[in-house]
Amino acid sequence: MPTASEIRVVAKEVDRIFTLNGLSCCLVGGGGCVLYGCTRTPSDVDIVVMTQSHTQESLKEMLVHHDHHFYTRASKQIGATWRVLFYTLPETLYSRHRKRWCKVDILTPGTMNIPHIDPPLIKRISGLPVMPLLPLLLLKLQAWDDHRTSLRADFRQKQYVDVSDVKKLVGVARVRGEHIRDAQTELGLPGSFVEAGKVRVRVFVSLMGVEDGCAEDWAAIGLFGEVSTGRDESATRLSLRLRATRRLGERGESDELMYRFRSMRL
Repeated sequence: MPTASEIRVVAKEVDRIFTLNGLSCCLVGGGGCVLYGCTRTPSDVDIVVMTQSHTQESLKEMLVHHDHHFYTRASKQIGATWRVLFYTLPETLYSRHRKRWCKVDILTPGTMNIPHIDPPLIKRISGLPVMPLLPLLLLKLQAWDDHRTSLRADFRQKQYVDVSDVKKLVGVARVRGEHIRDAQTELGLPGSFVEAGKVRVRVFVSLMGVEDGCAEDWAAIGLFGEVSTGRDESATRLSLRLRATRRLGERGESDELMYRFRSMRL
């Protein structure tokens, strides 16, 4: 497993190479959370490249071409056509000549509902580019929702780390005076992205409880309002249906659900 300093080295090298090729990128996932104050060490590097002219595979090839530490290997997932990107790490006293590596996930806007962020609006913290706080928080909340409902046991196990990250990030957002209204205006976040996030917040608070679910923090940043138990249950059902329609590609019904989200007091 990479150390915190190794995660930074890998992220900086990815940023350097993409910048050299005229591309802007930013950290998301655990690496992004750490820059905003989460204390755990991520197990990999998740980077979003703000481009529509390159595929994820061509971006991986770009990194491999520029630095021999990067390499790819075929995915083990049945039927997968993509390759998985890694960065070779140096041996340590305890690795006993076993190869050490750090997995690097290259993403682009639109993948997993990731919003496009104009390059001038990407934040830099400690010399690293990172997704602005509120869209990062909503993406982490989405990861929690996906992990807790996954059919894979290893994915479901990740939900507990997600909960810790979400609680930390929403607290930081409140202290910083962030508000989703301002983020939508300044960053141009899609309305469907924000509305789906509000539903997930309702589910999060419903499952965790008002205090453990950080209801006051969510309310302070504009993502949660005072609601009744009946409304919470309705939000949970709509969240599950939205996920089902997204998987089936039934866009029409998804649009109808988003209309219903807007009519609720979120």
